[in-house]
Amino acid sequence: MDSDSGGSPSSQGSSSMAGGGGGFGGLFRSSGPGYSNSELAGVPLTGMSPLSPYLNVDPRYLTQDADEFILPTGANKTRGRFELAFFTIGSCCMTGALFGAINGLRMGLSETKNMAWSKPRNVQVLNLVTRQSATWANTLGSLALLYSVFGVVVEKARGAEDDLNTVAAGTMTGMLYKSPGGVRGAVRGGVVGLVLSGLYALYNNWDHLKGSHTRY
Repeated sequence: MDSDSGGSPSSQGSSSMAGGGGGFGGLFRSSGPGYSNSELAGVPLTGMSPLSPYLNVDPRYLTQDADEFILPTGANKTRGRFELAFFTIGSCCMTGALFGAINGLRMGLSETKNMAWSKPRNVQVLNLVTRQSATWANTLGSLALLYSVFGVVVEKARGAEDDLNTVAAGTMTGMLYKSPGGVRGAVRGGVVGLVLSGLYALYNNWDHLKGSHTRY
């Protein structure tokens, strides 16, 4: 009788542990009723963006419309001509070296086509390759240096960055590079620089011009 009414000590201990476990579990469970995703889908969120039913994350934090880096105070979002000058000079030097190497190889093979494959022929071809590579790298590097210097000067003088700086820098670069040939050579160099820089500016704005033309 006592055992039936009071219960065994083991059963009482297990029931108390179960109650304690329920008590500890209640600390980490929400006391409110549970809702499914289908029930929450129809609830309007006033002043809030809808949450993803799969990730439970606000989609605004997954889509970034602005740049994800912090700029120093007063800095521009795009690199200026001074920052681009180093890339321009280096790329022109490398392009000139590659073009000169190909041209020197072509000249070496053409000039030594009557010679058998031997050490003198290899040396002659190698000399032409290195000479042409150095010449073209020096030429294109000098042009890039002049263009970059004129571009930075014009940009600082005008206080603006646009295609007019590109055309002016290209024209002055051609004039100065061909100035040892006299006034006529300087004029020819200026015209060539004007045409090349104008074509480059047109290429950069081709999408904008094409879009405005289709609109009208």
